[in-house]
Amino acid sequence: MKNTFKLKEIENDSTDHPIKRLGESIAQWTEGKEVFTTAILGLSLFRREAPSGPISGMYEPSLCLIAQGSKRVLLEDDIYVYDAQHYLITSVHLPTIVEITSASREKPYLGLKLKLDLQEVAQMMADSHLPKPEMQQSNRGMATGKVTRPLIDAFLRLLDLLSEEKDIPILAPIIQREILYRLLVGEQGSRLRQIALAGSQSHQIARAIDWLKVHFREPLSIDHLAKMAGMSNSTFHHHFRAMTAFSPLQFQKQLRLQEARRLMMADRLDAGTAAFRVGYESPSQFSREYSRMFGTPPLRDITSLRQRAISEQE
Repeated sequence: MKNTFKLKEIENDSTDHPIKRLGESIAQWTEGKEVFTTAILGLSLFRREAPSGPISGMYEPSLCLIAQGSKRVLLEDDIYVYDAQHYLITSVHLPTIVEITSASREKPYLGLKLKLDLQEVAQMMADSHLPKPEMQQSNRGMATGKVTRPLIDAFLRLLDLLSEEKDIPILAPIIQREILYRLLVGEQGSRLRQIALAGSQSHQIARAIDWLKVHFREPLSIDHLAKMAGMSNSTFHHHFRAMTAFSPLQFQKQLRLQEARRLMMADRLDAGTAAFRVGYESPSQFSREYSRMFGTPPLRDITSLRQRAISEQE
């Protein structure tokens, strides 16, 4: 059964509502562009003026907020739908399928992403006497949480720094630390704490995921990954699936196929060369698994993506 997280619409339409002010700030910096990589380390702003079809991609440890519009994220059989009332938090790298479900020219999708530094999380846990977080219901590396006024206020102050770049080196780290604090004491705080806590099972699985991200082209060895995590093969397999929604083999296939798609689009490699580059030995197996994941064979998929990119630029 799929886990679906349904959210409500914003009820407060006041022009001075902090979410609306956040949206105005994002709209200002993304005028004429879909992505704006800010001068603040790890902070990116997004704008879309039409809904998007399903797009595969890798979520990294991050916090995502939406000021206007809505988005749906598929993690295997889990569905996360979030908008301006809820954030999406990801504590490990996860392969997903993403779809912007509400956006128009009049009311564009406006969002932001802040990368999470798990070492900074661990440092804060060591240095601070943090209050206990609310209880966590799932071991998944992805979840939604309710947006709070203090969290939005912190992001408003962070975006205000974009107009005063000289203040960014000193003030941005302070505000980002406050944002981490808000997350750690909030309803998803346990999720971050477990990932950052050295020696915990979640931390060990996260290390295995990081290794897979670098070595996904190599033959998969569950024995090696389980030993790295300090677990038996069966225990490792269980905790890996609990956190990522995938088996290690499925996770590796996701990494390989997404990288192959990127190589064909960005570097214009043919399917056979891309398949070899990401670790496939059989072109027919690559084509079958690619079609299963993206819905069409490689050549047809890449042709469609290029045509879509051209039409969006016109």
